Amino acid sequence: MELFLIDAIGPFFRGYKRKRINWSKIPFMHLEDIGPDDWSAIEDELREFAGRIAAQGYNAVSLDDLAHLAPHPLHEPEVADRIALLRAKFTRIFDMLHGEFGLRIYLTSDVLPMTPALSDAFGDDPVELDNYYQNLVRGILDDFPQLAGLILRIGESDGNDVNDPIRTRLHLRDAAGTNRLLRSLLPEFEKRGRDLIFRTWTVGAHRIGDLIWHRGTLEKTLEGLDSPNLIVSMKHGESDFFRYLPLNRSFFRVKQRKLLELQARREYEGAGEYPSFIGWDCERYALELSQVENVAGISVWCQTGGWHRFQRRAYLEKDGRDIWIQLNTAAAIAVFKDGKTADSAVEELLGGERVPAALELLDHADTVIREILYIHDFAKQKLFFRRVRIPPLLHVYWDSLFINHGVRKVMRYFVGSPERALVGAEAAAELFPRMIAVARDAGLPVEDIEHMHDFFKLILLARRYYFLPFDESLAARIRTVKEAYKQRWPKETRQRYRIRISFEPFPVRRRVLAIVASVLLRRKRGYRWLDRMVILPWAGLAFRALRQRDPSAMPKLLSKSAMGVETLFK
Repeated sequence: MELFLIDAIGPFFRGYKRKRINWSKIPFMHLEDIGPDDWSAIEDELREFAGRIAAQGYNAVSLDDLAHLAPHPLHEPEVADRIALLRAKFTRIFDMLHGEFGLRIYLTSDVLPMTPALSDAFGDDPVELDNYYQNLVRGILDDFPQLAGLILRIGESDGNDVNDPIRTRLHLRDAAGTNRLLRSLLPEFEKRGRDLIFRTWTVGAHRIGDLIWHRGTLEKTLEGLDSPNLIVSMKHGESDFFRYLPLNRSFFRVKQRKLLELQARREYEGAGEYPSFIGWDCERYALELSQVENVAGISVWCQTGGWHRFQRRAYLEKDGRDIWIQLNTAAAIAVFKDGKTADSAVEELLGGERVPAALELLDHADTVIREILYIHDFAKQKLFFRRVRIPPLLHVYWDSLFINHGVRKVMRYFVGSPERALVGAEAAAELFPRMIAVARDAGLPVEDIEHMHDFFKLILLARRYYFLPFDESLAARIRTVKEAYKQRWPKETRQRYRIRISFEPFPVRRRVLAIVASVLLRRKRGYRWLDRMVILPWAGLAFRALRQRDPSAMPKLLSKSAMGVETLFK
């Protein structure tokens, strides 16, 4: 392995005060309002970040993004002015990261960035849009010789909350179109000796939406692309960064150079607010990948990912409360670069007599996450809807816990052994007193474990609501514990979860739910005739008709966060 890449966007969120933050990309509109002192502080934080990750062994960083650094003659005047300012600032940043620390720099790019003026000029002509994007790529590679390459994301674009005249949109819709674009771009990278890192991550939109797991789509996309300058970057599972997912089998099929994507700031597991250790998973992945050729390295996301209120920034917390993220980045580099164990990474980072207690804490935290945060019997199931693999975690998403009758019915349908789900979670909860004690012994943030305990107590109550007969006294207890949680962890001073409670009956009978699930969901990757003939072509029309009839039928979280649930139906 030669490439050990980590994202470096944390400093750009300095002073960003939104209640709920889109962590998927640098908040460029926020940068419009900052002054020279703020830019100096960002550079200082980047210097601190670069020094620390380089010392750990990382040799490359990723930064956002091509869209805000690539000028075009048709850009609106205010957009052109902002790009000119950002180009000057990022030139200094690139020079510092490359010149002072010897880091390779990769710039991210969603395909395709647009503004209203560009949309009016190019319309939806795919040839014109491809040519436009190729020119942007040529320009950015020539203008910034510090760049080692670009990271292309073709399956996700800006979220619905992004208020920026430069917005990305999904452009590539099938494997053939994606192959053509990659084929046309690769000579530009070859001539300049740069890398084109192509991410297979998608959110399920259009025919290319199954790229992350569908063998045929991936083969057609990469057909004939034998360039040494191409690197295929894949998440470790067939969905997002969740547990309970086996290693993506595409690593064993793709012949091109490959990157394994890992997430150190676990967006679905507290985002650094409590320990969620990935070190032992890294050991398992490394063992499996030892049989795979052309693994170029790893890509670790230590800040990027999710829509939530948690605000810890990797390597930048003066009180050391980013320690849970640092433990993950240290374990990833130790396992994949140095061939060491995850335990040794903990020892090197913490040192001394703290290590046994720290390892015990991480082990117990792993248990309570697997047994309480996830519902084991549901998480182990392989379920697909249209072009996406259903995540193994549904009732807790980003910073929200859902305790309602709809989730209750879904879980009671899919979980065949509710007794095991309850017993396993109750037993895991008994670990918290010991976790608090060993956190104190290890000199690690005890308050984080106390917060984890209080939140997981609510998840445990939700589990009882999901699987036990309904009892009004349990509903009252859930409300009481929620209020106690809010009082102890006020949102003004502490980043905490949102607890979304509703005990209103969900007007769908179990029998109807079973029919709907059997029609819409499948347990194999391959498409059924029902999917090809009905679900893929018609479900989108049915969804849009339902939205038109009753816009309030879809929860705001699903329609406003990220790209919105409607993306699944494109």
